[in-house]
Amino acid sequence: MGEVAKSFELLFDRPNEPLITPKGDNNAIFQLTEQHLPQGYESNGIELNDRFGDDAGERIPLQNLSKVPQFRVANQLPTDADFSLFLPKHQEMATEVIDVLMSVPDNQLQELLSTCVFCRTNLNPQLFNYCYSVALMHRRDTRNVKIPSFAETFPSKFLDSQVFSQAREMAAVVPQNIPRIPIIIPRDFTASDLESEHRLAYFREDIGINLHHWHWHLVYPFTASDRAIVAKDRRGELFFYMHQQIIARYNCERLNNSLKRVEKFSNWREPIPEAYFPKLDSLTSSRGWPPRQANMVWQDMDRPVDGLKITVRDMENWRTNIEEAIATGMVRLPNGGVMDLNIDVLGNMIEASILSPNRDLYGSLHNNGHSFAAYMHDPNHRYLESFSVMADEATTMRDPFFYRWHAFIDDIFQKHKESNFVRPYSQSELGNPGVQVMSAAIETQGSRQQNELNTFWMSSDVDLSRGLDFSNRGPVYARFTHLNHKPFQYVINVNNTGNARRTTVRIFISPKVDERNQPWILSDQRKMFIEMDRFVTPRTLPNIMMSSTYVL
Repeated sequence: MGEVAKSFELLFDRPNEPLITPKGDNNAIFQLTEQHLPQGYESNGIELNDRFGDDAGERIPLQNLSKVPQFRVANQLPTDADFSLFLPKHQEMATEVIDVLMSVPDNQLQELLSTCVFCRTNLNPQLFNYCYSVALMHRRDTRNVKIPSFAETFPSKFLDSQVFSQAREMAAVVPQNIPRIPIIIPRDFTASDLESEHRLAYFREDIGINLHHWHWHLVYPFTASDRAIVAKDRRGELFFYMHQQIIARYNCERLNNSLKRVEKFSNWREPIPEAYFPKLDSLTSSRGWPPRQANMVWQDMDRPVDGLKITVRDMENWRTNIEEAIATGMVRLPNGGVMDLNIDVLGNMIEASILSPNRDLYGSLHNNGHSFAAYMHDPNHRYLESFSVMADEATTMRDPFFYRWHAFIDDIFQKHKESNFVRPYSQSELGNPGVQVMSAAIETQGSRQQNELNTFWMSSDVDLSRGLDFSNRGPVYARFTHLNHKPFQYVINVNNTGNARRTTVRIFISPKVDERNQPWILSDQRKMFIEMDRFVTPRTLPNIMMSSTYVL
């Protein structure tokens, strides 16, 4: 698997370059057959591929496919277009490609590689990258293939657009054997301090948190013909919990920056005061991401090119139907029957994935909300504009409106949690008889003060070379600033009067006071708790537990 795994990894390299060119630092060349040639290279592709092969450090043979995939839907997305999982038409395209990649029999790695190469040469690079990543994660025979950071393969989704002209200059001028100086990305490149929301740019535009959101959608795809890929255990509940935790953390950051908690976007006909200018360019479409001016309003969408024809009234109707389900504790099914509502079902309804119990009645509230926000500048495709950052899984968390929208989504879940149809936990379910926590403290490395966490700004580098298409090889680094913290550990003293037992420990942190510097009402504070860590104690430690956390 070792050598073949490296070949699979090379398909992530330089995603906007044709596959007839060398890949990787070793100048590996895929030996394309007539079957694999990309569109536009049918007449001279083999000759060009052979010429590049003269200087190749490695040749990777491919086999002809016994059955050539027919992408009747996926081929409709131009290779120079941007891809969005929030669009139903793009979801359909992704389903078609994932089905092809998952249908290759297990352990037929040479056939799988040739199939992946065919997809790579014939499909939109962003569509391929997503489907390829999902397939590698969900196939048993490719789980050891390393999926590179999305920030390295598509760096334009994460970094200031001015970086790339400097990066290409450095790649062209500075030889590989001479250290290349990192390109510094300023912390304030999207707005100035005149914009109060910009105080949270360090959080919203953090590369790590946006990579998290992208990775979430690799693990939890919306659609696939193989239902097992989508129907993960407690998927709907985890959709709620993950986003609730993000909103809680974001609100804590807002309080730390003298801002009130984020205001949910519940009146969909009022102007949105928050503007956002992302300062990003797409290297796939060679266009800038559309900004959003202040006080823009949601408008009915009619974009045949994207398969979108949805009105604000449609959204309001779906919201009403979801609220009715929460109020009654029942979900209406397409066959006229009903089922009990629980948090997992509600999550699948709101998101919505193919697991929604009745998509016609409950719609796709969450996903379409992203689309409405992403197309305010061109709702009917009059100006031939693409979507904004709100419709891309790797960029959506940069936009302040993401948090307003998800504050609304979280509010729906909270209404369900507070309804009479959700049974409260009993004391026996919450208790742990015979076990008493005597004390708990945090110890930070290098500090004598207990219960004090130390955070600081630090700089890290990201290598752009894997995503820097049509440029010379060799590392080209961009340096960005982000938050970090000193290592710390929890010290928890426990008195257990019974037998040694296995126990799960969950640790949360929450602000002590609200934005008015007043003690919290518990019903509000519970929404502010952030889960810091979770671990299971071994049976051999009945009295004292001590856990060193990993870097959070």
